Amino acid sequence: MSKRNKIIWPYHTMLFPGVLLVFIYCYIPMAGIMIAFQKFIPGKGIFHSPWIGWDNFKFVFTMEDTLQVIYNTVFIAVLKIVVGFVVPILFALLLNEVRKMLFKRTVQTLVYLPHFMSWVILGGILIDILSPSNGLVGKAMTFIGLEPVFFLGRNDWFPYVLVISDVWKEFGFSTIVYLAALTGINPSLYEAAKIDGANRWKQTLHISLPGIVPMIVLVGTLSLGNVLNAGFDQVYNLYSPLVYEKGDIIDTLIYRLGLESAQYGVATALGLFKSLVSFVLIATSYFVAFRFANYRIF
Repeated sequence: MSKRNKIIWPYHTMLFPGVLLVFIYCYIPMAGIMIAFQKFIPGKGIFHSPWIGWDNFKFVFTMEDTLQVIYNTVFIAVLKIVVGFVVPILFALLLNEVRKMLFKRTVQTLVYLPHFMSWVILGGILIDILSPSNGLVGKAMTFIGLEPVFFLGRNDWFPYVLVISDVWKEFGFSTIVYLAALTGINPSLYEAAKIDGANRWKQTLHISLPGIVPMIVLVGTLSLGNVLNAGFDQVYNLYSPLVYEKGDIIDTLIYRLGLESAQYGVATALGLFKSLVSFVLIATSYFVAFRFANYRIF
């Protein structure tokens, strides 16, 4: 065994359990893609159910709700990407200006704490807070003389509640990436700017922001792969039939078709369509990240 192999084989050994789990739970189940082209009968299994070709795909795109659901998914996902992209950058730049380390670390801990909480917990919290009758927001609106709004039961409000709550949950953790990039900026640049008379705003505008542009480009391009991922666990824990018109997304429709209505072939066809589009978007985002940010995965 060569010296190099002696060094790297322990790392490969450590990776093996993770690779094995990914193979078992992510690659082997891909055989179920065949269901998208079958009239799947559970009693017969995927190897004996009758083949029907593209009929499931034709049915999916003749459903009256499909185009609306795709629009909802793209609209919510794009809003999440844009707002969730801008807010961490601004917050990181502001937090970088704080000089009291205890306060800075306390704020940083508090804002990324929601990232570690599941949407089951946060969904319950939001339902209680946004309740028009007993919720904190409803009571506050009543106190100042406004009519309480049922945010989780109105189509015109629900998508924005999803975006705001998702950003609140994730922006603190995303801020860490930009704070790490800010620490890599040469301090002598700030010293030279001070000598030239630049105030904190100009230092931020001409040193801090340009210094994290490569990270901004990288994060922005990689986020393109999430255009069809509007967040199943969040939507599932917050939505109701009242907001299906604007809040129903591809993943929740797949769930209802497959697990509630037992239309396994149709649900698999819709899931396969989403996976293929996501694959194209992810491949494109990695190419753009490599082209403009020199990002490599190996």
